[in-house]
Amino acid sequence: MKTARISPGTLQLTRFGAVNAFLVREDDGFTLIDAMVKGSEKGLAAAAADAGAPINRIVITHAHSDHYGSLVALAKLQPEAELIASTRDARLMNGDKTPEPGEPEGKLRVPFPDLGVSFDRLVDEGDRIASLEVVATPGHSPGQIALLDTRDSGLVVADAYSSLGGLATTAGPYWKFPLPGFVTWHRPSALESAKKLRALDPAWLAVGHGKPIADPASQMDKAIARSS
Repeated sequence: MKTARISPGTLQLTRFGAVNAFLVREDDGFTLIDAMVKGSEKGLAAAAADAGAPINRIVITHAHSDHYGSLVALAKLQPEAELIASTRDARLMNGDKTPEPGEPEGKLRVPFPDLGVSFDRLVDEGDRIASLEVVATPGHSPGQIALLDTRDSGLVVADAYSSLGGLATTAGPYWKFPLPGFVTWHRPSALESAKKLRALDPAWLAVGHGKPIADPASQMDKAIARSS
């Protein structure tokens, strides 16, 4: 597992050159954002230990298996960690595919098995997870969230954007890295979420797949224009 520092408080962890998770330092330890694919639990725990603090919170940004894959096993390794997800996608991770009233008619393009996980906390737009503010970014999945670091305006956006082959939204398949766009649930919502994140004018951008980007505004504008 490769480790790279994005900011003074945030580490990006990468497997297979393409799948990312993030360790965000707080006064009491780390918040881990996403749990990668299955088999990543020991590497994630080791990365936190090497960085000198425990994992106290595990936040899953959305209900796709490359983001929750090691959650069950990691929760066993880190039994004191608080498990957190969005209210909407927690239901998907518990096998409930019932749409919300008034929700767009998107297509659930990946399986949603019941993980058997009892989340300790469910979050929605504007909630705080230590220093991180929850930003609702539906589209790629019904309840995807991004996380804004209120200390430095850095932004972890999960699969609202990807940067493999260049920054792109996931409102549709991007030819240099099409997979995230192929599995997007509702493409118009994904584009609106990409615009919403751009309006936050982040100091840096970290994505679920690809390298982080400093001062990403111009690249976000180009990605949105290409998807519009």
